[in-house]
Amino acid sequence: MTLLACVDVGSTWTKAALVELDTGRLVETRQAPTTPADVVAGVLAATEGWGAPVRACSSAGGGLRLAVVGYEELISAEAGHRAALSAGARVVHVAAGRLDAAALGQLADSAPDVVLLVGGTDGGDATVLRHNAAALAGTDRSVPVVVAGNVDVRAEVCAVLAAAGTPVTAADNVLPDIGQLAPESARAAIRDVFLTHVIGGARLSADPRLRRWVRAVTPDAVLDGVAVLAELRAGTDAPGVLVLDVGGATTDVYCVPAVDAEQASLHRAAVGVPARRRTVEGDLGVHASADALREAAAGEGLRTPGNDPLDLGEAAAVVALRRHLRAEAAYGPGGASARGAGLVVLSGGVFRHAAPAATAAVVQRVAADRGGAGRVLAGARVVVDHRYVLAAAGLLAGDAPAAAAGLLTGLLAD
Repeated sequence: MTLLACVDVGSTWTKAALVELDTGRLVETRQAPTTPADVVAGVLAATEGWGAPVRACSSAGGGLRLAVVGYEELISAEAGHRAALSAGARVVHVAAGRLDAAALGQLADSAPDVVLLVGGTDGGDATVLRHNAAALAGTDRSVPVVVAGNVDVRAEVCAVLAAAGTPVTAADNVLPDIGQLAPESARAAIRDVFLTHVIGGARLSADPRLRRWVRAVTPDAVLDGVAVLAELRAGTDAPGVLVLDVGGATTDVYCVPAVDAEQASLHRAAVGVPARRRTVEGDLGVHASADALREAAAGEGLRTPGNDPLDLGEAAAVVALRRHLRAEAAYGPGGASARGAGLVVLSGGVFRHAAPAATAAVVQRVAADRGGAGRVLAGARVVVDHRYVLAAAGLLAGDAPAAAAGLLTGLLAD
């Protein structure tokens, strides 16, 4: 057997899956506490005795903190924001328009790991993009910048930043034309910067093995896994897939919706509708963010949850799904929605460790929600990622797609 250890280095737990590459069979799973002083120790503990090479993703230390600087808030900045979320980043700041001293101070206060600089469609106005590049080059911070704006001035903008000593990476425009969102090039560039400057730095570990192991920020890997799952369901009556991942600090919603080609052809949103979507809710978590979750539940008119993890998880699910649908509404009509998902996957320890009957009761209550969440779960097949294979499948999707599909076929059979 050819074995590979797929590892997710989280802020609290390091989760490992031993996978047979020829078949995608899940041989064993383990977890160990993440070791903040040096995360490599936690990886070694989780994979002890396996003797298999390691491939990993990481959200330890808060994951990738990204700031977006754009031209106009409702178009280019929003396009950059969506591209950043698709790359698995935690968006800590969004700025629009010309950066002045106050705006630069706010950007610095957000302490990003990387800045995504966008602005203008290809061949369009470039004055704000040029101004913001010069403003960033004039700061004392040496935060890496990914340039994904008007390609006509891309080389010029990159040269200004590089001359100031700012690490800079060029990408294609996230918004090459009005209504056309193209995040993949920026997503790849953000991933490279994450690997070089966050994983390759000393913040998580000085051990060079970490840089060899880690291939992606965890939400990016999970989104790749969700896309594979959607491919497996292509041709079914309701092929759309939604994953709800409730964690200790955040709740993430991943969605690869089924596209209604006829409806999509009738409408065109200003920014475009991404085929793969993710929303992250930094105030919805069952441990570190429990107090903020209770406040958010009250703001939605829900019963305030107590201390039971599953009770908190139910509240997080309802609020996160409502917010996800509201974010979709902001995309404009595009014919594809989380409401059409035929499969909903629940992830996170709060669901994995709960009794099946208790989880089923939660699903019934969420499906009955009239504030929006019910429109996602009602009528959908709901499964729990008990073995935590979505991140592992995403790590395998690029060069071992059959193994990724095998892992997720097992999830569907659970």
